[in-house]
Amino acid sequence: MLLSKKIYFLSDFHLGAPNDATSLIREKKIIQFLDEIKHNALEIFVLGDLFDFWFEYKKVVPKGFVRILGKLAELTDMGIPVYFFVGNHDMWMKDYFQKELNIPVFFEPKAFDLLGKQFLIGHGDGLGPGDHGYKFIKKIFRSKISQFLFGILPPMIGIGLANYFSRKSRAKTGKNDEIFEGEEKEWLVIYCKETLKKHPYNYFIFGHRHLPLDIKLSNESRYINLGDWITYFTYAEFDGNTLELKYYKK
Repeated sequence: MLLSKKIYFLSDFHLGAPNDATSLIREKKIIQFLDEIKHNALEIFVLGDLFDFWFEYKKVVPKGFVRILGKLAELTDMGIPVYFFVGNHDMWMKDYFQKELNIPVFFEPKAFDLLGKQFLIGHGDGLGPGDHGYKFIKKIFRSKISQFLFGILPPMIGIGLANYFSRKSRAKTGKNDEIFEGEEKEWLVIYCKETLKKHPYNYFIFGHRHLPLDIKLSNESRYINLGDWITYFTYAEFDGNTLELKYYKK
C-alpha cells in the first residue's frame, strides 16, 4: 500500500552537545527538516537521545531547547502522532512529554503494526550480547532510588555533573561509533537475528549506534540503524511499501 503521506524515523540529536552555540545550529536544522515534512507526515518516531542530557525535576526542566519542544508541540497540535523512545542520554524522563506535548514515551523496544508491516522499534542501548558493564549501570541509573538521589541535588550541580560525565563518555567512545565491525560483532544485529527467530518482524528500527546501517536479515526482514544528527543527518522514511534510509542535505 503506497501512501502520499509517510512515516518518519529519526534519532540521536544530542542537543546541548558539544556546546550551546553548535547545538543551536543543529537544533535549527532539525526544525527545518520537521517543517519540511510536517504536511506529509503520517507519524513521526523519535528514537532517543534527543538531548545530550535530560532530567525532569518536579518544577524545573533543563534550560534551552525551546525551539525543538515548541516544534514537537506544533506537530502534535496539528494531529500528527509523535512517539518518543528514551535513550541512554535522556532516560530520566517522567511525564513532561506526555502532559505538555501529548507525546507517548517508551522506555523499552515496542512492536508496531504500521501499514501492514511489523516493526520493532527502540533506542537500542543495552540490547544483544556483551556490554555487561553498561547494562549494570543502566539498571542502577534507571532505579527510583538513583532518580530520587539525583533529584535532591540543586539543578546547577546535578546538570553540571551530568554534562561532565556525558562529555567523558563521548571522549571515551571517540570515533568507534563510526566503525562497522561486521555483522558478527554488531550487538544489535545479533539481537535482531535472535529476535527474528521468535517473531517475523519486517523491520527492526534502532538508534544509539550513530552509524547509518541498512542490513538485510532475511528475504522479509531488515535492520535499520538511523545514524545521528551530529555527523550524518540521517533518517528513515516509510511509504507503506518501501522503507528508505535517507540523508538530509540542506
